[in-house]
Amino acid sequence: MSLFENLIKQTGQTLTKGNIDCLQINVGYVCNLSCRHCHIGAGPQRQEKMSLRIIDDCLRFAEKAGVKTIDITGGAPEMNPHLRHLISALRKLTTVESILLRSNLAILDEPEYFDLPQFLLEHDVTIVASMPCYLEENVTAQRGSGVYDKNIRVLQRLNSMGFSSHGPKLHLVYNPGGDFLPCPQPALEEAYKEQLREKSGITFNTLYTITNMPIGRFGADLEKQGRLDAYRKLLVDSFNADNLAKVMCRNLISVDWRGRLYDCDFNQVLQLPSNVSKNHIESVVAENMVGVPIVIGQHCFACTAGDGSSCQGSLSRAV
Repeated sequence: MSLFENLIKQTGQTLTKGNIDCLQINVGYVCNLSCRHCHIGAGPQRQEKMSLRIIDDCLRFAEKAGVKTIDITGGAPEMNPHLRHLISALRKLTTVESILLRSNLAILDEPEYFDLPQFLLEHDVTIVASMPCYLEENVTAQRGSGVYDKNIRVLQRLNSMGFSSHGPKLHLVYNPGGDFLPCPQPALEEAYKEQLREKSGITFNTLYTITNMPIGRFGADLEKQGRLDAYRKLLVDSFNADNLAKVMCRNLISVDWRGRLYDCDFNQVLQLPSNVSKNHIESVVAENMVGVPIVIGQHCFACTAGDGSSCQGSLSRAV
């Protein structure tokens, strides 16, 4: 029995799948950036992209399951050639209430994708934009030279189009620049809003703080520095049992570019498939997932440490 499993047992709780409210679709690992904290290990050299056939399988599942939220991620999901087909078809499903697109922002500054924000605006897509920091030097350290300026230009353009605190939703995502937990989300959000508004006239809805997962490129980088064990210990020592009731894996299923199913995007990277018997989006039935034990491991401490962490930010603000 793993330490994480043992701690869950001590709390008297269980981690099992409930109703699937969110379908997270990873449309591929190819990306225009190679960020230091990326758990996927995405980058320009990756070739994995979800095919049109698998995308149509996702659409059929979403319709049959009555999924309310679709969370489209990558890599850079913009680089999948079938993205617009996916979004257009999703908007025809009456049960889908919210479509999220996770963007690194910099890609929307490239000529090939310059017109995409208008398409997203017309289809009422919420943009969840990764912005590691409001300080240029910190963004450069994580993402490379020139990325900060691209991000600012794109955010200003999104605001001018109507993506703002008063229009279609625009959320930002913060990942710590190293092996430490995020600051409390409300205070950091306030700082982001003040700095971006005063320096660049940028507004947005919510800041999501996400704890770095000690896997993928970030985990490998820590291991090279001899700091991986210390970071893992920090996550264990910061375990907060109150977060167990709110973790995203309870009501989310993640599908990879091949159509295989996982309890979260992190399990996808670690190749820890969901416990469902028919583990492919083509044949799985949502009702059959309810009550199935969630696949867990030591990496799960990242989601339950401190204020908690999910794809939609701190669990301390979850209801």
